[in-house]
Amino acid sequence: MTASVGVAVGQFAPSADRGANLETIGDLAQRATERGAHLLVLPEYSSYFVDPFDGSLAENAEPLDGPFVTALTGLAGEYGLTIVAGLLEQAGQGRVRNTVVAVDSHGLRARYRKLHLFDAFGQRESDWIEPGDLEAPQTFEVAGVVCGLLTCYDLRFPEVGRLLADAGVELALVPAQWVRGPLKEHQWRTLLHARAIENTFFVAAADHPPPLGVGASMIVDPLGVEVAGVGTATEVAVAHLDPAAVPRVRRINPALALRRFAVIPRGSETAGSHE
Repeated sequence: MTASVGVAVGQFAPSADRGANLETIGDLAQRATERGAHLLVLPEYSSYFVDPFDGSLAENAEPLDGPFVTALTGLAGEYGLTIVAGLLEQAGQGRVRNTVVAVDSHGLRARYRKLHLFDAFGQRESDWIEPGDLEAPQTFEVAGVVCGLLTCYDLRFPEVGRLLADAGVELALVPAQWVRGPLKEHQWRTLLHARAIENTFFVAAADHPPPLGVGASMIVDPLGVEVAGVGTATEVAVAHLDPAAVPRVRRINPALALRRFAVIPRGSETAGSHE
């Protein structure tokens, strides 16, 4: 384990211009590396985004070995980073998958398909997106820290974070497109802090900035303290995390060991439900 692990959250507003999205990601990756990051977390839908959703989602969806993941792999190698970002993955019947990938210079390390779709606050993500299957979390290590993935609206379901904790995750990575609205920034901040506190792990979350997102990308430690963050700009924030913090906090607060309930999946019929 290294003495500290540089974790960056990169905040930007993905658009329908796929080339421009990759250009911005490259700029954020350079800033992250210059500030000592080993890992960069980018928003949900980093490959392509339109509001409102339309048929162009399927037209711009890609396989996991497509041009977006290939370009991320190249950037990861160029800047010596592990990069986590959301993309539109190809699916069947005119829909797409809302997928998060983690890549390094060698290629794909892990992928996560959003479980809980944003059918709330007047939105219906499930009209366009196919929910992910219920499966064991895919984890990977960065500088000795075990990382896991979830996406945006999944934050409202504490069981997802608890499954990551049960899988040994010490750092939960959250690409998001958290839609603005009354109290939404407050809820975003509260849920990120809650997931860190209840699971005694680090959380790093990257959002779209206003006007569509709330911004406020941040990194939270296992005691619920925000240790780095971005306001409303297109920018990178870096925190240098102590890998020993998670076991230390869990010795002081052994809540995971003391709990008397486990997470039991309800079944695929309830797996689907864009922040």
